[in-house]
Amino acid sequence: MSRIVIAADLGGTNLRIAAVDEQGNVVHRLRVPTPASHSRADITAAIGDLASQCMGMLGADSRPSAFGVAAPAIVSSADGTIFSSPNLPELNGYDLARELKDRLGLPVMLENDANSAAVGEYWLGASRGVMNSICVTLGTGVGGGLIFDGKLMRGVDGTAGEVGHVTVEPDGYPCGCGSNGCVEQYASATAIKHIATLLKATYPDSELARIEHPSAVEVFEAGQRGDPLALEVFRQVGTYLGIALAGLINVLNPEVIVIGGGVAAGWDLFIEHTHTQIKKRAFRQPGERAKLVRAELGDDAGILGAAKLALESCKT
Repeated sequence: MSRIVIAADLGGTNLRIAAVDEQGNVVHRLRVPTPASHSRADITAAIGDLASQCMGMLGADSRPSAFGVAAPAIVSSADGTIFSSPNLPELNGYDLARELKDRLGLPVMLENDANSAAVGEYWLGASRGVMNSICVTLGTGVGGGLIFDGKLMRGVDGTAGEVGHVTVEPDGYPCGCGSNGCVEQYASATAIKHIATLLKATYPDSELARIEHPSAVEVFEAGQRGDPLALEVFRQVGTYLGIALAGLINVLNPEVIVIGGGVAAGWDLFIEHTHTQIKKRAFRQPGERAKLVRAELGDDAGILGAAKLALESCKT
């Protein structure tokens, strides 16, 4: 009989949980809003209740082997404690893994959500079979995960892969991490809204100039219609993303770079500019070798990656 694990993807807006088997098949899935309070107690209870509900759907004869959780946080590779969670700061310093283990009676593997997405894409998605890859998620922020020699690189503190905090403008926009000019401030959905708002005065004839604070979706849709302001925003997205990726290519020499997240919907608007910067800045051979591909698993990447990590953690 195939082993089954429970996996969760905790986000600032939604909490999703699924039962997943060894082949990556989602047996059951559930989804609820993340508790608005964002308190430790409420989040732990929500995860525990939904996991218990999912376990109940499996029946008494199919007890899961482990529980994997993908969280929007920097996680200690030693014990699973959350160092820092910008979107859920109430969890900073919280040993969420231990609390869930005590509540559910299952081994718990807690991992950063971008790392989990990288594992998911390596297992069943765009980088499957590729031993050396980088996964970049362009969402509210910019996340990253590194797979080398077929293994997730966590670093000594568990912070490896923080692609979003590669500096691309030394005196650029301030970042929530405390630095300035991080690529997250130029290539995320939040960045798209910010840059579009700043550029409105320069493009008074743009359809976006009439919107007080254009959303990332509105900028994307305007870009598809050829709006010059929107096209400039995505030119900057692609340019700064390319600067960051060129540096990573020079340092890490990956075979594939997987790009996912909501901003990847604007692929056709930014990817040419990304390629231009890589060609300009990366060493020729590794720059030509590294293939830029779109993620394949969508919202399931993190939950499947968490499931894979949970399966690996309970191997006997």
